[in-house]
Amino acid sequence: MRLALGLVLALVFGGSARAATPFELYEQGKFDAAVAAGLAANDAAGLAVAARATLAAETMRSARCLDCIKRAEDYARRAIRNDPRNADAHVFLAVALGREGRLESVFTVLRKGYPTLARHELDAAIAADPRHAQAWAALGGWNIEIVRKGGKAMAKMMYGATPEAGFAAFDRALVLAPGDVGLLYQYALTLSAYDADTYRAKIADALARSANGIPQGAYEAFAQTRARELLAALQKGDRSAYAALVARDQGAPD
Repeated sequence: MRLALGLVLALVFGGSARAATPFELYEQGKFDAAVAAGLAANDAAGLAVAARATLAAETMRSARCLDCIKRAEDYARRAIRNDPRNADAHVFLAVALGREGRLESVFTVLRKGYPTLARHELDAAIAADPRHAQAWAALGGWNIEIVRKGGKAMAKMMYGATPEAGFAAFDRALVLAPGDVGLLYQYALTLSAYDADTYRAKIADALARSANGIPQGAYEAFAQTRARELLAALQKGDRSAYAALVARDQGAPD
């Protein structure tokens, strides 16, 4: 009788236990487990989380890891093959391509056409989900980063990138997700790399909102810590220290 009761209880309570989803593992900061779970699911949503978790883990490393970024690219491409309408997968593929571009030579970037490929993915993400805040933020960063590196004339001529389009895309992202700690941090970081003096007020406002917001998950908690570091350096007026933090957070080669 006791054995039978024990078996019943084990079935009841054991059956009620639910394994964490790939996204839940990602939110908890268990990035390796999130990748493993996403790969095991082998569907678009799981593979997109695998790409996202790989990129988050790479961001939080003390040194850049090109192989890690290429793995994220592969996971995102596999997700898109599973479901071409998965907006997350397109966004994270664009992010991976952008990060690879920072670590590769200019010749390689131009030969492989990273900017054009990334823009294609962002357009696909927004077409799939016009209210995807991260896609709009990434599009804002795409425009501003290309202008920063190539100058206004060349950026517009070669890629159709303009600072105005970048600011408008970020504005759209912030309307869709006004309290997103990570997005606010990314906005401030992008403006800081572009022109920290001209946009100081906007940068300070975004950093303050990120620093005082409520992070959703481990990666946003990390982003908030970085935002607080940037804000402290900005308020001290130490330009060299601030520039060094911006370069670090932009993923500059070691």
